[in-house]
Amino acid sequence: MSVAFIFPGQGTQRPGMLHALPDSRSIGATLDESRSICAGLGVPSDLDSAEALRDTVATQISLVVGGVACARSLILEYGLAPRFVAGHSVGAFAAAVIAEVLTLREALTTVYTRGESMRAACSGGDWGMAAVTGLPVRATEQLAIDVTTSRDPLWVANANSATQTVVGGTITALDAARRAAVEAGATAFERLDVAVASHGPVQIGTAETLRAALSSLQRRTPGARYVTNTGGRSVGTAEAVLDDLANSVAYPVRWYDGVRLMAELGVTCTIETPPGHVLTRLVASIAPQIAAVAVGEVGLRAAVARAHRRKPW
Repeated sequence: MSVAFIFPGQGTQRPGMLHALPDSRSIGATLDESRSICAGLGVPSDLDSAEALRDTVATQISLVVGGVACARSLILEYGLAPRFVAGHSVGAFAAAVIAEVLTLREALTTVYTRGESMRAACSGGDWGMAAVTGLPVRATEQLAIDVTTSRDPLWVANANSATQTVVGGTITALDAARRAAVEAGATAFERLDVAVASHGPVQIGTAETLRAALSSLQRRTPGARYVTNTGGRSVGTAEAVLDDLANSVAYPVRWYDGVRLMAELGVTCTIETPPGHVLTRLVASIAPQIAAVAVGEVGLRAAVARAHRRKPW
């Protein structure tokens, strides 16, 4: 058995997602710890309210809190330790906590800085992101090149699967991309529920800010292999993990490559922390030999049983 914990990113959030987490001792303790950290940052305690989730800072922090809380419960109460961890976009910070590279306080403090910097980077215009389904990654990359202008850039932000990518850019560029995608044969073009554009050149400054924020942190030996966003590689040093956390905000997320690598390295089961099941569906489409399960759909006990390939008790 080789298990990977996977942590979703922005766009999967939903009101009440922290309140809907399973009832467990570890989850309750993590939520209490997070409230204390957030109070010191000046972040409202109702992180997962509909109003709070309109803000990218609260959204990103909520996703990290939920991921860490659920993963801790799997480890501490069910004895299920991951061999690999992988987070999509901001979910990588939860992965870094579970890999023991960051403390929860370090992660939330850095994610607060990340969110503030991302918001500032997009404050001068109208930006957004959209999922394109039904086109190969190369076709979407060419589409982005074709619609980009000096004033309205567009880029591939996430390579999620062989036929699903996410693009980021200005609203004008996204409107042009929608028309071009339909003409190219895309089956869907769906705007994401995000207030900023990421994983592209508009966030180069944010990457530099994160690199500075992470540079002074203690280097700890990871307790699990960490799969990077920027290259879809498995790394085992703190320096490599921190480099990925800084760089990935300005470069595409190579989720497709990361999942294929996990399959090659013998991962038998992925467990996705709440909210939702987006990453689980992607794993199932990319590597059907992996048993992919989302805690938000089946609960903690059934997820653990699936990892052990046995019926829930």
